[in-house]
Amino acid sequence: MRLWDPLAVRELSALLRDPVFRGRSVRKGDGRPVLLIPGFFSGDWALQMLHRWLGRMGYASHLSGILLNVQHSERALPELHRRIGAIEKEAGMRVSLVGHSLGGLMAKVISQRKPDRIEQVIALGSPLANWTDVRTFTQRAVDVVKTGNELLYGRRLAQEGRFMYDLKLAPVVPTTSIYTPTDDVVNFRSCLRPDIPALPVWGSHNGLLVNPEVYRLLGRLLARPRR
Repeated sequence: MRLWDPLAVRELSALLRDPVFRGRSVRKGDGRPVLLIPGFFSGDWALQMLHRWLGRMGYASHLSGILLNVQHSERALPELHRRIGAIEKEAGMRVSLVGHSLGGLMAKVISQRKPDRIEQVIALGSPLANWTDVRTFTQRAVDVVKTGNELLYGRRLAQEGRFMYDLKLAPVVPTTSIYTPTDDVVNFRSCLRPDIPALPVWGSHNGLLVNPEVYRLLGRLLARPRR
């Protein structure tokens, strides 16, 4: 999340005034683990507000260890697999994944490959139906990263065939898409799939991380009975 994004700042201001920020009308967590995965060109620094809130709500919240999410996904996923394995072993239960934008796509793919380790996936503003359906300025940033990945690793993002295949598969763990019809980064229709329940909120793409309605939905979804 760009902290200077005026739309996100507006949503942050609303969150700080909202009772949900203080835990009202939110069921207390039972200590179950949650891993947060940042979006494209973002990192754990953008998830700090949500991370601290989840901790106050009674969840064992964990950050991904990603400073900047720009590596091609197949190179980034092994470290996330190791992190999930360590969290699961420590907690003695499956891990819930909450991913923003590209982070939600990564969470979906992880859940296809390691369903025994994942409790559920919650994607925030993630183009689960078509990850290329993004605004022009975002596509330009993706093109720059494609070139960088090719130079560093000899591989283009567009060649991530296995990742794309797993992303398109029907979910094998409970998966929810939270999206905003006023998304200013991805086409919100790309967040909608017939095999994944979708919940709308009003706000901006980056603001999903500090949107009070998102926090209310997370409080409800994360408290569902464990499978």
